[in-house]
Amino acid sequence: MDVHRLTQDEHYARAAAEFGPALARLARGYERNADRQRDLLQDIHFALWRSFETYQGLSSLRTWVYRVAHNTAATHVIKDRRARSSHWVDLDQAVNAPDPTTLGETHAQTDTLARLLDLIHQLRPPDRQVMLLYLDGLDAKETGEITGLSPGAIATRIHRAKTLLARRFNADEQP
Repeated sequence: MDVHRLTQDEHYARAAAEFGPALARLARGYERNADRQRDLLQDIHFALWRSFETYQGLSSLRTWVYRVAHNTAATHVIKDRRARSSHWVDLDQAVNAPDPTTLGETHAQTDTLARLLDLIHQLRPPDRQVMLLYLDGLDAKETGEITGLSPGAIATRIHRAKTLLARRFNADEQP
C-alpha cells in the first residue's frame, strides 16, 4: 500500500482500526481515572489524526502511532503534574514506595493487572512509557524509535522494573 496516496482521513481510519485497542490500553496505563482516560484517549485520537498531515511513511505505521500516542500521553501527564502534586518515583525508589493498595484508597479490583497498573502509575513518565510499550509487545528497537532511548537503556529499565515487580508481588503473597 502506497502511504503517499492515502489521505489524512484514510491514514487515521486505518491506524484507528488497527491500533484502537492498544491506544485504549495505553490511555489506561497513563491515567487511572476513567473520565480522564476517555479524555486522554480522545486527545490521542485527535493528535493522531492531525499527525497524518505530515506522515510520509519514513517509519512504520505502528511506530508512528505509538510515538504520537506516547508523546500525547506524556504531555497529558506533564500538564497533570503541574496541576497536582506528584507521587512518582524512580525505579530505584519504587522498591521502598508505599503499596498503592494501602494508601487508603479503595481498590475495587485486586487482580494482578490492577496491581501491576497501580505500580506502573507510580513510575515517572519515561519509565512508565517503556513499561507500557514492553507490555504492549514492542521490542527494544521499536521502543527506542519511539522514546529516543538506546536498546540497552530500554533493556536495563525493563529488567529493573521486572525485578521490582517480582519483589513487590512476592512480598504481597507472603503471609
